[in-house]
Amino acid sequence: MDFLPSFPTLLAFAAATLLLAATPGPDMTLSISRALAQGKKAALFVVLGTSLGIVVHTMLVAFGVSALITASPTAFLILKTGGAAYLLWLAVQAIRYGSKFSVNKVEASKGTPLANISSGFWVNLLNPKVIIFFMTFLPQFVSAGDPAVTQKLLFLGFCFIVIGMPVNAAVVFAADWLAGWLQGNKKILRGMDLTFAGVFSVFAAKILLTQAR
Repeated sequence: MDFLPSFPTLLAFAAATLLLAATPGPDMTLSISRALAQGKKAALFVVLGTSLGIVVHTMLVAFGVSALITASPTAFLILKTGGAAYLLWLAVQAIRYGSKFSVNKVEASKGTPLANISSGFWVNLLNPKVIIFFMTFLPQFVSAGDPAVTQKLLFLGFCFIVIGMPVNAAVVFAADWLAGWLQGNKKILRGMDLTFAGVFSVFAAKILLTQAR
């Protein structure tokens, strides 16, 4: 099976992926806020959406499209502007609706599985930092002269999802466990809404400052 990296390479990749999965980012912030607002089921759909975003990023890297995007100033500007705008929109939603949600009762229009999957997908896909990250991270574990380089990149991207999802799920369950207590402490919950809004805004600013090279 030519698409399988060597065992030492897989171990190094798994260790790096675990550390990266535990690093806070817009996707983790979104899943935590959704767990507090709508419960663990909604947040797990967000995690599914972010994983689908990783599938797209992996394919972009494997087939060389990411390099073309970052090489085009116009395309990169459009991408990072869209990503920053989406994060700012999430910040506004956190301020307007965050603590108004009930963990046990959420309006269907606010918490459908498709809506949560879409939120996770777009917050990941519209983040140019993720494209740059995958362009620099995945290729470290393959050889440029390897005839099966595309297959190995796709396999590693799949492994990234498989390894990262349990970490993200654990974060979601922890946030959901805290939700019941937070519902009885509205001031703290509202403070977390504002914190999430601030974090999304910071990530938006970082994206706008991201350079392709």
